[in-house]
Amino acid sequence: MSSTAPTSALGQRAVRRISVRLLPYLFVLYIIAFLDRVNVGFAGLEMSRDLGFSDRVFSLGAGIFFVGYFLLEIPGAIIVERWSARRWIARILVTWGLVTIGMGFVHTAPQFYFVRLLLGFAEAGFFPGIVVYLTHWFRYEDRAHAGALFMAAIPISNILGSPLAGWILGAHWFGLQGWRWLFVIEGVPAVIFGIATLYCLTDWPTEAKWLAADEKEWITQELQREKEAKGKVHSHSIAEALRHREVILLALIYFLALIGIYGFNIWFPTIVKRATGLPNLTVALLSALPYVAGAVAMLWNGWHSDRTRERRWHTAVPLFVGGAFLGLAIAMQNHLLPAFLAMIIVGACTTAFMPSFWALPTAILSEAAAAASIGFINSVGNLGGFTGPFAIGYLSTRTHSFAPGLAVVLCAMILSGVIVLRLRIHHT
Repeated sequence: MSSTAPTSALGQRAVRRISVRLLPYLFVLYIIAFLDRVNVGFAGLEMSRDLGFSDRVFSLGAGIFFVGYFLLEIPGAIIVERWSARRWIARILVTWGLVTIGMGFVHTAPQFYFVRLLLGFAEAGFFPGIVVYLTHWFRYEDRAHAGALFMAAIPISNILGSPLAGWILGAHWFGLQGWRWLFVIEGVPAVIFGIATLYCLTDWPTEAKWLAADEKEWITQELQREKEAKGKVHSHSIAEALRHREVILLALIYFLALIGIYGFNIWFPTIVKRATGLPNLTVALLSALPYVAGAVAMLWNGWHSDRTRERRWHTAVPLFVGGAFLGLAIAMQNHLLPAFLAMIIVGACTTAFMPSFWALPTAILSEAAAAASIGFINSVGNLGGFTGPFAIGYLSTRTHSFAPGLAVVLCAMILSGVIVLRLRIHHT
């Protein structure tokens, strides 16, 4: 692993230049990605009523996205490592933008299921591809903070997307309902930025004309030194990596954690709407509050994880806290304000764990094996994105209460944190 010695002035300059050049653009891309993934949660405020969907139908359609996503994750991550991150990410953006626009024209449940499944296929490989791409530019000790700046797009996309969705839902242009316009308007930027990505991203430091020669040499040597150090200790083939105990546990951890993330993201606007009866725009604004807290929590947790070079507790503690406050929200469900305040903490914790979590796979594996393991972890983990929303919707239909589904989410988050502490990952 790379040295813990203080970074030289040259190194600080190189890291700063790389960060300024790449992270804002990747941040914008992930905002677009996350909006297109979860805008169905806001659309559901009107779409289910207009199309006659039950909670079970809506939750199945929302979650089936992750089935298509699951199938293409590992190939996508390996393509980024072995071919071209720039071209692959551009392809993903253009195709998912076109499919998102298509979501605005569904009329039946089977059409809803089909287009959401296509969206999963289209977007597969984006997130693990970016995680792998960051390893081409940032050393291990800089990676959680860089990841936090990128992944902060998750809460920020909800902060920006909530009022935008609330406003668009009130529109009725050219005879189309607002929820249809929500998909169309939020699909267009993906196509535009997909084309722009071909010109804005650089695959490797050696190709970066925007880096000074000494900066380029420094980061290339640092990453090569890190690669050689890991290769001596953690040399695995792709097949061996996918059977590695820690990789399997990381996939299980992420699966359980994402039951929490997407169970919350997809259903929180509807829960607030039914509990308060407030207008859609007000509901959307209230729904943004957990993500304001989440942005702060994620950035601080990623920074502190890099500073202390500790990953497991920085991953587990947010999951434990989120589970505890979700239990409080369920217990206080008849007291609206305390329950809502508890849910703000839950929403923050569903994303705060991610920067330290995603520094773990690259601590134990390198190159294609790490890329494959990241794709595997993300693909298996994202099945939690199907399980969480579906469990809440199914149990809500059966019991006419959100409490049983939220209890499932609570248990998943706590169990995820427990398994994190069972990991055997040693790094210095």
